[in-house]
Amino acid sequence: MDSSKLLISLIILQTIFLPFSSIQADPTNSNLFREYIGAEFNNVRFTDVPINSNVEFHFILSFAIDYTTSSSPSPTNGNFNVFWDSDNLDPSQVSSIKSDHPNVKVALSLGGDSVGGGSAYFNPSSIDSWVQNAVLSLTKIIKEYNLDGIDIDYEHFSADTATFAECIGRLLTTLKQNQVISFASIAPYDDDEIQSHYKALWSKYGHLIDYVNFQFYGYDKGTSVSQFLTYFETQSSNYKGGKILPSFSTDGSGGLSPEDGFFTACSKLRSQGELHGIFIWSADDSMANGFRYEKQSQAMLASNN
Repeated sequence: MDSSKLLISLIILQTIFLPFSSIQADPTNSNLFREYIGAEFNNVRFTDVPINSNVEFHFILSFAIDYTTSSSPSPTNGNFNVFWDSDNLDPSQVSSIKSDHPNVKVALSLGGDSVGGGSAYFNPSSIDSWVQNAVLSLTKIIKEYNLDGIDIDYEHFSADTATFAECIGRLLTTLKQNQVISFASIAPYDDDEIQSHYKALWSKYGHLIDYVNFQFYGYDKGTSVSQFLTYFETQSSNYKGGKILPSFSTDGSGGLSPEDGFFTACSKLRSQGELHGIFIWSADDSMANGFRYEKQSQAMLASNN
């Protein structure tokens, strides 16, 4: 084959295969452990939680919310304030736990379910103004606390799916481009309104989202192992190519509990190369049982190394 024909052939091959190069590679097993902390003001500290040196450990401060801190909180259009237990989880304690444990990173979560006894709504005045305010206010908090990442956990919406996707997508784009954060996650659960918003975000900006903290404890209490695995498969399809993390709650709410086979389900996922990590809601609730499930989760993940 002469050089001109060879060049043409190479161009054709590149054209055929180029679209596939942007598709996310299939995730594999990971030793990532994540835990939300600080939302319930139970005086839990980072140092209370057992940390296995053989896992990648993410604390997720809960929550930063774009509401005023008054007795009757109101939306601030992207101007975020700290609503976690900052007395016990302050900037010096973040620096200390990261210094003592090189495998620890700390993130903050946005939104959550409630604020001041009412629902915490995603309520932007406009896309541009919300993004501008969010970038400025969150950059300030992230730098003050020496944080590494961000989690999106809005659960109530006063904006349509396209507005949510654009606001959050532009926020993540800017924070990553400015090297303010090194990772991002989302925390949806199985609800039609929730899923429509997060799937719109994933469809356009999924390449910026490193982990999907799917709230499997949002399913009915008494979920079986087989049901859990079916739910996991469904959400892996909804967030195709994403690192879906199995989860449980230590507050006695829904989903598949450790007592009923959560770790059995994780073993099955691991055998399929789909155990991308584990996350728990939350450290505040786990104090009562001595963090035994944190220890068990991390021991399982450490064996993925």
